[in-house]
Amino acid sequence: MAARVILESASSIKPELESSARLVVKALVSNGVAMSIAGSSRPASGSEHMFSHALDRLAPNPALHGEQCGVGTIMMMYLHGGDWQEIRTALKAIGAPTSAKELGIEDRYILEALLEAHKIRPERYTILGSGLTLSAAEKVAKLTKVIE
Repeated sequence: MAARVILESASSIKPELESSARLVVKALVSNGVAMSIAGSSRPASGSEHMFSHALDRLAPNPALHGEQCGVGTIMMMYLHGGDWQEIRTALKAIGAPTSAKELGIEDRYILEALLEAHKIRPERYTILGSGLTLSAAEKVAKLTKVIE
């Protein structure tokens, strides 16, 4: 539900606009409720978060956590076979980064993070399974336009 609220309202989300803040807070609260019901951060913290944490460890100057998760979400949705273009379009609409270049992170760190992300929370099963091969990491990052 939280993701749907943001995706459906992306064109309305603008900096310093109170109604935008309300939409984002609504999504965050519903995320918090889901985590509370589950008794875990699992509903709101999957492979995209593992990717972000891997970038934090690898990149000399990582970007903001939410920005890295957004870029990670594009790639993870591709791996899930979902509409990654919708996510990319929504992130662009709100002015969020959608590529390594926009994050200010070299392509090689994106690939390294994709290769290492599955080790961040190994007890949690995600779309990354036991890890990606280098060719799979390159494919997902290039096809989703995260790297050039």
